[in-house]
Amino acid sequence: MRAPAQQRHRQRRARLGLSVVVGMLAVLVLIAALVTARSITEDRSAPSSSTPRTPSSKPSRDSGDWNVDAQQSLAKREMAQLPPAAARPHPMSAERAGPPITLSAPEHTRGQWIPTGFPDTPRGALAQLAVLDETAMQGGEPGVYARGYRELALDGAPNPESTGLYSLLTSMRSSAGLKETGSVPDLRVGYEVTHGQIKGTTDNERYVVACVLGQFSVDHRGRTISAGVGDCQALRHVEGRWRISPGPLPAAAPSAWPGSSAAVRADYRPIKER
Repeated sequence: MRAPAQQRHRQRRARLGLSVVVGMLAVLVLIAALVTARSITEDRSAPSSSTPRTPSSKPSRDSGDWNVDAQQSLAKREMAQLPPAAARPHPMSAERAGPPITLSAPEHTRGQWIPTGFPDTPRGALAQLAVLDETAMQGGEPGVYARGYRELALDGAPNPESTGLYSLLTSMRSSAGLKETGSVPDLRVGYEVTHGQIKGTTDNERYVVACVLGQFSVDHRGRTISAGVGDCQALRHVEGRWRISPGPLPAAAPSAWPGSSAAVRADYRPIKER
């Protein structure tokens, strides 16, 4: 009787593995539609009691004033629209949207989960977003991503649960029939940023909407599926570092396979090793 019991156990494990792979395939086919869909969550701007006033003139770089109207206009401006299929693996294009973007390494890493200390430049904001997403997405746990996001978020910033990456992780687990939190045996999830762009800046480049594009990969028992996923966030440079800014969630980033012609059309440029 032992052999049949072992056989049934193996069959159950095989069915579980198949369901996970099928679930991952189903959700990754829809990744682009998920992360490029316009957010229907409420506008989570900072409360009026803590929202910085809009200055009558352009603020100096060291001023505590912020041009909130300009920030909101920039954040909400639509990005390039791409079909969902653009996120699937595609051939690399010989064209480029522009020269590679070189990002500086962080200055503060010791004792920190999310490295900080990037330059007070738009590229510094892009580097901060890249390291946040790569670090917090490892393992594919929505709660872990939310914790990393909150480490950098200022009061009044959008909730992490309203972001495209959080929705991606929760949908992946739900579609695969996995528990909402915690590790899953033989399941590896990663996000590698390869491209980026600066959507725009305000307030003498102290406010930046930065966008990254990377390869989101899910591996289960040697079966790997991948898709190109974009992410845009608004960041403010305050007290010597880049933080997720108060205000509305930026318009969704276009998602495309990194280096494909669709990624070029969406203005993503290669990122050099940091």
